[in-house]
Amino acid sequence: MPSVQTASQGPIGGRWLQLVIGIVCMSMIANLQYGWTLFVEPINDKYHWGRPAIQVAFTIFVLTETWLVPIEGWFVDKFGPRIVVFIGGILCAAAWAMNSIADTLTLLYVSAAIGGIGAGAVYGTCVGAALKWFPDRRGLAAGLTAAGFGAGSALTIVPIASMIQNAGYQQTFLVFGLLQGGVVLLAALLLKSPKEGQVPKVASKGVTQSRRNYGPGEMAKAPVFWVMYLMFVLVAAGGLMATAQLGSIAKDFKIADVPVSLIGITMPALTFALSIDRVLNGLTRPFFGWVSDNIGRENTMFIAFGLEAVGVLALAHFGSNPLAFVLLTGLVFFAWGEIYSLFPATCGDTFGSKFATTNAGMLYTAKGTASLVVPFASVAVAQFGNWDLVFTITAAVNAIAALMALFVLKPMRSRFVAQAAASAPEEVIKGRAEVAN
Repeated sequence: MPSVQTASQGPIGGRWLQLVIGIVCMSMIANLQYGWTLFVEPINDKYHWGRPAIQVAFTIFVLTETWLVPIEGWFVDKFGPRIVVFIGGILCAAAWAMNSIADTLTLLYVSAAIGGIGAGAVYGTCVGAALKWFPDRRGLAAGLTAAGFGAGSALTIVPIASMIQNAGYQQTFLVFGLLQGGVVLLAALLLKSPKEGQVPKVASKGVTQSRRNYGPGEMAKAPVFWVMYLMFVLVAAGGLMATAQLGSIAKDFKIADVPVSLIGITMPALTFALSIDRVLNGLTRPFFGWVSDNIGRENTMFIAFGLEAVGVLALAHFGSNPLAFVLLTGLVFFAWGEIYSLFPATCGDTFGSKFATTNAGMLYTAKGTASLVVPFASVAVAQFGNWDLVFTITAAVNAIAALMALFVLKPMRSRFVAQAAASAPEEVIKGRAEVAN
């Protein structure tokens, strides 16, 4: 575990309150991604645009949510987190309000883009803040923050599904959009960035960490960054497909509305799966983040990505059983969601804290790149009549990423950090000479 020096007093409530605020904000934007699957079939039933065309909106959302995060990170570094998250809350509320009246694909796509910009502003700011406030516990802090996004929709899955059934999906978009956006606006007012001396200084032992801060331009020139980026894309693609298509998968397996009884609760298989998935998708982030703080990032990646490959293959073979569907989708999301704690923490460890928001945002664009495959999953199913090819490819790329973690990323990152440490004395001497002159 890292050894730390005591930090000076920070804002009211300290850095832990800042972490809680970030988790609350993340939970309020979670449904923009994880609640989407509940709306796809009702939208298609009303307008008959087809699943692939409707899922383009999901891709647009993820693209704008991720690819603009580096720019939003720059605004955070320039103006602070409060204004960026405040504007993000307004955009998120506006997006779902627009979805409630969208009667054309064009309007659906525009609202998806607006929602993506808003969600990205909130997400990037909160994760970046966790990396800055907790250099001594990056895995755990990033995991808890990302858990707000992964599990934040768990408590609202049943109310949303119920409102869609009773009041229609359009009313549901409007009510939950305004509610979620409003909470973000209020929480944003309490956000602050850490100042000098308000966070502990880390002396890394169990986790490979750089003592040098790299700017975004320097990071983009480092091959180790692009290895992380490729791994992020490989693992994120399968999880995003499951997130967007789970309702369609359940429908095609003909088990969506089949009652499932588990731990004394009985619900339709799809609703049950979504509820459990959100909880496990949230718990996995701090859990694997904490594990990585103790055994190393790459070792944890190998375990998690390998588990994901096994879970996807099992879902492909046994998912037509309602109970197995619920349990196996839970396993899949548990083994997938940790990428949103492991990769930001690894990025902060490798490239330093100073530019952590922007740097993590650049890496987070890999999620947007991965989202490009989501519509193709629907096309493949329409072409072949089943999900076999999609599941096989998803399992394969996760297995590849697991092996890359141990045999490519781990030695590569160790060399990169060692080289930075070797050059540090020269930079210190040079800096002192410049000051003396």
